[in-house]
Amino acid sequence: MSGTSNRRDVLSGGAAAFGGAALPGAARAAVASGGVRLGPSRPFTFDGLIAQAKALAAQPYRAPPPADPLLDKFEFDTYGQIVFDPKMTLWGGADEPAVQLFSIGKYFKTPVEISLVDRGAARPVIYEPRLFQAPAANPFHQLRHGGFAGFRVMNDKEPGDWLAFLGASYFRAAAPFNQYGASARGLSINSGGPAPEEFPAFTAFWLETAPDRRLVVYALLEGESVCGAYRIDCRKRSDGATQAVDAALFFRRPVAQVGIGQITSMFWYGENSTPVRRDWRPEIHDSDGLALWTGTGERIWRPLADPPRITTNAFQDTNPKGFGLMQRDRVFDHYQDDGAFYEKRPSVWIEPDAPFGAGSVRLLEMSTNTETDDNIGAFWTPREPVKAGTAIRAKYTIHWTGKDFGPPIPAYVVATREGVGGRPGLSQRSGYRRFAIDFTGDSLKGLNRQSGVDAVVTASGASIDEIAAYPVVGTDLWRLIFEIKPSDAPSTDVRAFLRRNGGALSETWLYELFPEK
Repeated sequence: MSGTSNRRDVLSGGAAAFGGAALPGAARAAVASGGVRLGPSRPFTFDGLIAQAKALAAQPYRAPPPADPLLDKFEFDTYGQIVFDPKMTLWGGADEPAVQLFSIGKYFKTPVEISLVDRGAARPVIYEPRLFQAPAANPFHQLRHGGFAGFRVMNDKEPGDWLAFLGASYFRAAAPFNQYGASARGLSINSGGPAPEEFPAFTAFWLETAPDRRLVVYALLEGESVCGAYRIDCRKRSDGATQAVDAALFFRRPVAQVGIGQITSMFWYGENSTPVRRDWRPEIHDSDGLALWTGTGERIWRPLADPPRITTNAFQDTNPKGFGLMQRDRVFDHYQDDGAFYEKRPSVWIEPDAPFGAGSVRLLEMSTNTETDDNIGAFWTPREPVKAGTAIRAKYTIHWTGKDFGPPIPAYVVATREGVGGRPGLSQRSGYRRFAIDFTGDSLKGLNRQSGVDAVVTASGASIDEIAAYPVVGTDLWRLIFEIKPSDAPSTDVRAFLRRNGGALSETWLYELFPEK
């Protein structure tokens, strides 16, 4: 997870555009004006890319050459000044995506190859400094060996972009609220694990248009331990965006922990954060919880936290129906940020398109003191160990959405609050912590205190009392209150849900409780 700091700022900053040749619409016009040069045409298929990745995995890893030291001068503002002539935007016709490219910079030093695919043939885009514009004093003009760092897909009827691939194997979408937040990764290696983390990178892209303004992205992934071939079908929808991912992975050496479908996000503090705020805004986070839909059909909500140390939780499962880092809180007043608009950050949901088998959803949380660090990660790790020669085929769809995915949850968590033990207005209970969890949903409508609703609360090695579940007058909420006295363990796992007549009324709330700071 290290190395992702400030990516949200850079991705939303300056961009470089480019045009293509021998393609329809705006790209054909750009070529007619002599704007962009393409290399020779070569046959291209996804099967061929898979074979290339497999062959590379059988060879020793070759690190990219050292970057130009001048790139260290490409700070955020400097990098943002580097733009491409919008008239050279690739495609952009009536039923086509409009694609622009990014330049290399301080945080994206390794150039990637970009090729355009048309009817089974690919032509590489030839980099030329004249494709980019920058002020005369910008160090871009001093680069001897420039290159492309990634690309973005532009909005149709409003300024800016809705999809960006930039840095290592990171990519993210701004839909449905035209606001970037969490990111996805093609693959993670030892993220938060005992072994040093690796950052395999997309080193080459092949871009192909498809009907309904779709962009099909083919990518070659290369790293010290793995090579992979990706096909990512990207589509913007009225209610968000989807990316159907087909990944073929080949490992050249053993890996302690593989992260498939990884999502990275940021959580600094929220309603459940007990320390005194370090900022004037009430809450700061891109995501507020991990949602799980298990293979058995159970729905689970795990609020995120800024822990005192690096923590990894493994949720064992077989063939999960999905998981995601969600932003459920959509109320502006809860954030009061009229620049970052955290209430508009997209939720990101991973839906397997082929069974994942046995393994675990991992939640990684790291301590942070700033909102510019991605300190949260969620991903799928197969149970079977990854050895040299292991091959994995993973197929899943990434949903960038403003709501929970899957069938409606009968009752779901909308807020988690934590404080000192003891009832308000009375003396505090030494060593106890008090929780208030708010639920809402169709299964609770019309129920009252006499309807037989109760709560099940359990915790590892801890004492629990003062349990009460009741409707909050004047709202559609049910509130679960309880107090817990943690054990002396480094952390305490807590589990709770609402039930009636022996059956669950709500999703399951999970929490990792740490000793008070």
